[in-house]
Amino acid sequence: MLLGDVLEFRHGPQREALLAAEEVVRDVGAALAPGSRVIIVPGNHDHRLLGPWLERRTRKPPAAPLGLQSPVDWRAGEPLAKLARWLAPAELEVAYPGFWLREDVYAIHGHYADRHTTVPMLERLGAGAMARIVGEGPAGPRGTEGYEAVLAPIYAWLDAIAQAGGPILGASSHGVSAEAWRALAGSGRRRGLRRRAIGAAFPALIAGLNRARIGPLSADLSTVGLRRAGLGALGEVLLALGVDARHVIFGHTHRAGPLPADDHSEWRSLTGAQLINVGSWVHEPNFIGPEPHLSPYRPGFGVRLGDDGPPELVNLLDRSG
Repeated sequence: MLLGDVLEFRHGPQREALLAAEEVVRDVGAALAPGSRVIIVPGNHDHRLLGPWLERRTRKPPAAPLGLQSPVDWRAGEPLAKLARWLAPAELEVAYPGFWLREDVYAIHGHYADRHTTVPMLERLGAGAMARIVGEGPAGPRGTEGYEAVLAPIYAWLDAIAQAGGPILGASSHGVSAEAWRALAGSGRRRGLRRRAIGAAFPALIAGLNRARIGPLSADLSTVGLRRAGLGALGEVLLALGVDARHVIFGHTHRAGPLPADDHSEWRSLTGAQLINVGSWVHEPNFIGPEPHLSPYRPGFGVRLGDDGPPELVNLLDRSG
């Protein structure tokens, strides 16, 4: 299973994203036995994959609720058709917003957490503003459609900018928080001065956004704060969607876990599910720290899942090294 953001549609036109991905996708297909299944659950950076399917759903109203797992189809010429062809002889299956790997294991990209996180990244700010525009109730989004109502317009906006060759606003899903974190965590005299200046202004900015009812947001961008914000936000999503699973596998925040040194109680959701984050295969120097081989943000993580027993978090690049 590929758990979202398989293609990067925010760095330029669709044709460039497909061209960049083709060789890798073909290699994945070639490495699998004929008849093997590749399951893709799209995320926020490849939400464009769902566009034609979502549009077809609206042509024959009323469309059935998306629920927790809806099969996604495609037509000739669409991006998913190209992925299916490149993956052959393996077979492609696409589901949204998540997929039941077992009766007790649910997998989702995790981008709906952007509606709840306290980290002031671009999509969180946009979701807070969009919630006011669409008249989201005080209880927050309910069901998949509720999350799509506040997040899909943001994805469409970022996608339109990329297709038109505009500035790469979607280059980092962490956005403002990543820049602030780098400045606040810097060292040296010049960075120290910059850190103090941002440290003084940043809380005031967050307070202003909270007064504007964009939040609740937090100025805590420590590694602990980022981790807890992501886990708490996903817990809110599972509660709102009604996910009844013993284990939930996700990605999105790029922070793999729980790792051996983590407090595993933090990785237990409001619904009682054990959370497992597969991290990201993107190298992120802003977050990886001075000891990359120990960083939970290092690339290479995945989950091994058997017919029974808990999912196992592994790092494939560590093993190959």
